[in-house]
Amino acid sequence: MELTQIGFLGFGNMAKAIARGMLQSGLSPDQIMISAKTDQTKEEGATNFGIHTGTNKEVVAKSRVIIVAVKPHVTKEVLEEIVTEWTDDKILITIAAGISMDWIQHQFSSHAKVVRTMPNTPSLVGEGMTAWSVNQFVNEEEVQAIGRLLRTFGKEVLLDESLQDEIPAISGSSPAYVYTLIETMALNGVRSGISYDQAITLAAQTVVGAGKMVLETGKHPALLRDEVCTAGGSTIEAVLTLEDEGFRRAISRAMQACAEKTKQLGAK
Repeated sequence: MELTQIGFLGFGNMAKAIARGMLQSGLSPDQIMISAKTDQTKEEGATNFGIHTGTNKEVVAKSRVIIVAVKPHVTKEVLEEIVTEWTDDKILITIAAGISMDWIQHQFSSHAKVVRTMPNTPSLVGEGMTAWSVNQFVNEEEVQAIGRLLRTFGKEVLLDESLQDEIPAISGSSPAYVYTLIETMALNGVRSGISYDQAITLAAQTVVGAGKMVLETGKHPALLRDEVCTAGGSTIEAVLTLEDEGFRRAISRAMQACAEKTKQLGAK
């Protein structure tokens, strides 16, 4: 089976990234419909993406897959609005951090098919990373179809929902960490006399290449790091300085703070 009619409830940055990735992968604009809080956002969707717009209820009525892309604190209000349009052949996908499938299930009081996801913004360029979980009402054929849909804008990993609160720290929020790294590397390049544009290209492509090396070689990151270091060379000096300055500790603490905040959001 293929999931050919996709509806977005909310069309912020994450939803735009996902929709753009879907369109770039070959999905037709006629297969996507959005609702949004403001007319300006709807107009942007129609003008920049060529997709149809409507109310929350209209989107649900005309879509097989509904992606709830609103802030966590607005989710309950949106679900209460669309429950009258819901039928159990539809699939609801949520991208909000901290909201459990059981909680969503309770809002519908039915056999609603629910998928919990945590995508990230590189979906905009087809390089997203989405961790996802399904409830007991999503059948195997639908699981396969959802996986194909998620791969239209990047890679995907299906996992147990008990691990979902850890995902924002690893892949959902972590592009922000990487952007900070790229910016810092580039600014130091500028300090050395390299133009800003060149420094950004050097730093960003290095991050892209390093990630691709991990994925395509299958080698442990520590082994790849050691292959860059030569005895008595400059790279090992840089690596040891990172260790001395608490590079790992800073990343770990940032990830722990992110995971804790995610759990707090889910508890509200």
